[in-house]
Amino acid sequence: MADTLYLSLWYPNLRLAALAEKLAAVLGAFAKHGGEGHVYSATVWPVNWSESPVFQKVYGHGDRGLEPRQAVEDALELLHEDYAYEFQIGWSLWEPEVSEAETRWARESRLVRVTGYGPLFDEGAYEQDGHIRIDFGSDAAFLDEEIELDTMAARHVEENVRQLVELTTAVEKESGATARLLWSELGESLAQRLAARLGMIN
Repeated sequence: MADTLYLSLWYPNLRLAALAEKLAAVLGAFAKHGGEGHVYSATVWPVNWSESPVFQKVYGHGDRGLEPRQAVEDALELLHEDYAYEFQIGWSLWEPEVSEAETRWARESRLVRVTGYGPLFDEGAYEQDGHIRIDFGSDAAFLDEEIELDTMAARHVEENVRQLVELTTAVEKESGATARLLWSELGESLAQRLAARLGMIN
């Protein structure tokens, strides 16, 4: 069963004014690890997720997008303790294309959400979700249990996992995070599910 995969990052004694630098570092890491070098869109949410955005811009894919530092500067002109700052950026993975005859794998870009939280947004949601949270979307590219894991599929899944590990390590290091957590909505351990899926444990 597919689940949504997240990475939460925390920083010690983070001041709101330093959030822009952290967000730019996280977004900038994508280009070296299977992602795009430009931001697709930026949205600023006030108070909590049920409110309407106070800022929203869609820049576009690829070269039409905006350089991460500039996108962050634009959005964080509205700097408030009870705002959240969400950016979408492209990230390519091997994705299965299932038909009756066969399963083919192709590299496809998905939009990943990177959100920076003000300390008072949604009653201090950062304590659980991280000062910065990355929403990778469906974990099917890593764990699709409905696809037969032959040699080709296992290789593509392994490449996706390696890319995920390299990206999470890079964003932690380049943004100076002191704690990180890779988690899913179901609350299950991704590492255990991967090990079971790839036959590393019984």
